[in-house]
Amino acid sequence: MTTSDSIASDSAARYQASAASLNSADPREGVRNPGVPLDLDWIRAVRVNRSAVERRAATLSARRSVKKEWQAAWLLKAISLIDLTTLAGDDTPGRVRRLCAKARQPVRLDVLQAVGMDDVSLHTGAVCVYHSMVPTAVEALSGSGIPVAAVSAGFPHGLNPFPQRIAEIEASVAAGAKEIDIVITRSHVLAGDWQALYDEVRAFRDACGDAHIKTILATGELATLGNVQKASLVCMMAGADFVKTSTGKEGVNATLPVGLTMVRAIRAYAERTGYRIGFKPAGGIRTAKDALAWLILMKEELGTGWIQADLFRFGVSSLLADIERQLEHHVTGRYSALHRHPQA
Repeated sequence: MTTSDSIASDSAARYQASAASLNSADPREGVRNPGVPLDLDWIRAVRVNRSAVERRAATLSARRSVKKEWQAAWLLKAISLIDLTTLAGDDTPGRVRRLCAKARQPVRLDVLQAVGMDDVSLHTGAVCVYHSMVPTAVEALSGSGIPVAAVSAGFPHGLNPFPQRIAEIEASVAAGAKEIDIVITRSHVLAGDWQALYDEVRAFRDACGDAHIKTILATGELATLGNVQKASLVCMMAGADFVKTSTGKEGVNATLPVGLTMVRAIRAYAERTGYRIGFKPAGGIRTAKDALAWLILMKEELGTGWIQADLFRFGVSSLLADIERQLEHHVTGRYSALHRHPQA
């Protein structure tokens, strides 16, 4: 057996062992969160110790190290959890089609062959675009099983008139989007008007129909971790399928302390209601090291059952390129130039 064959065989075995570990949690019931009545007593009782949260978040990468074949395995897993995203003012149908092609084949075939993964159907979790690009993405992804996610409800600020936000959601669903990433009205959170937030998200959920709804909190604009946890709980009570950190357009986007606060709200909701809610960090996640930190957070706080595409996504536009570079380094021992791994 050649050295290359040995690397491929060993890496494939380790990947499959890691994947089996990640998939070994008790099976979900598979019941979509229908929402529950707004529980203001629960919301008023929320307390978050910022210093304790920050200390815990700081340990996630410091106490855990994933190296060599195990790192490659986790990075391949991370690819399957990516919402590959383009939300630029100069988006074109051509760019979206290239992004969809990348979603179908996110890693070069020679790299997959080298790690023994060329016979595995590896693709990203979804492709996320503006409403106007939904038909293009749906056509480009036809037959792939990859859903199209549309940002909606006046993204990124959420300040459009309410009827327009509802209409935009309905139009994206009609165009073929299977997931809708909506933005909440931040002023409801800042004013502590939890009933208004609940009613808003409930109306968005109803407009989504069978499409899954991801509620974007824009956590960098919510002032406190207490507000982040309260907003997360209210969105889940209103029927959210996912809670998402950020639009990617704020000054501060996904951070580990915010993520820790949100996943603990998810855990509390699951313990009280029995419904599992997904989590999507978005904005500022650019490196393979970042991705590993978030995967460690999910595994330690929520367990292996949450490290699946129906319960965890990365909202990113540039992460995939760095993951590809790390995988190529694992295979060849050399880092390639970033331009060799274009996203679109």
